[in-house]
Formats: sequence, C-alpha cells, structure tokens
Amino acid sequence: MKWLRFSPLLLLVSALGAMAQVGVYGEFSTAEINRPNTSWLYGPTLGAYYDPWHVPFLGAGIDLRAAFLGTGSTTLDSGLAGPRLVFIPHVLPFQPYAEALIGVGHTQFGQGVAKQTDTDFEYQFLGGLDMTILPRIDWRVVEFSYGGVSGLGSNLNPKMGSSLNPKTISTGLVVRLP
Repeated sequence: MKWLRFSPLLLLVSALGAMAQVGVYGEFSTAEINRPNTSWLYGPTLGAYYDPWHVPFLGAGIDLRAAFLGTGSTTLDSGLAGPRLVFIPHVLPFQPYAEALIGVGHTQFGQGVAKQTDTDFEYQFLGGLDMTILPRIDWRVVEFSYGGVSGLGSNLNPKMGSSLNPKTISTGLVVRLP
C-alpha cells in the first residue's frame, strides 16, 4: 500500500510528459539594419520548437530557427537556437511567447571593392503571439525581435527610432505535431 502514496506523483509526471509540444513553422520576415545605403531586407524564417516542460498556464522548451533575409548585395542569414517560454491561457486561442536565441549570422553588404562579408556571433531577443485557427494549425500573428550580429568592425544593430521599433517583424504559420 506504500506505492499508493506515490501514484498521484507518478500520474502528474506522466501527464506533464504527455503534454510535450512540437511545432514547425514558416514565417515571412522583414528586417531593418543600420548600414549605409541599405533598405529593408525580406525573406523566409523556418524553424521548429519543442516544449517538453509544462505547468498550469506555462510551457518551456527550445527553439531552432534559420532566416534567409535579403537578396543581391545585401543579405543577413542566421542560424539560432535558445530557450522558449510560452503562456498558455487554455480558454483563449492565443499563446504569447518569448525567446532568447544565440547562434551564427552571415552578413553581406556592398558591391565590388566595397563588398563586406562576415560570419559571426548573433543574438536575438524576441516575443510573439500565436493564434489557433485550426486544431493543429496556428497563425503566428506577429513576432518582434531585437538583436545584433558582431563583426564588420562593429555591431550591426537595428535602427531604433524609438524603443518600440523592433529589428525584425515576422508573420507566418505554425503546424503543431501530435
């Protein structure tokens, strides 16, 4: 009968493990960087997240993503990973989340002899809002990120007209896997 004292704990642990969530996503992203003679960069962001830890109204996990922004002489390509925290209200179809990511960024600016290219450390702090539109499909309504890429003699940081202007703005779809 001693094992009965532990059965609620085992039930809770198994229920928490069963709530692990995997999602894959594709976004359309646009970024503004503070380099001379550069315009907004556009392109896809692709990734996946895994949220194995859950408590009521909160989930945690990791996110892996790659972004391919820009074309021609100005590009910013990224490979990032890091922790993810998501608020799960259960009664509303919205899930706000926040992430802190690190990885590698490849930048290219200019043409001819003025061309600069570098691959270096990149970081991003981001937050977003997913909305369930079908049982396993979410619309990533909006995602904002602020970050930087070291290298090219200084940090490449966003133009900050005010503290509310993010580096990157994205929207897309998330498919949650069973």
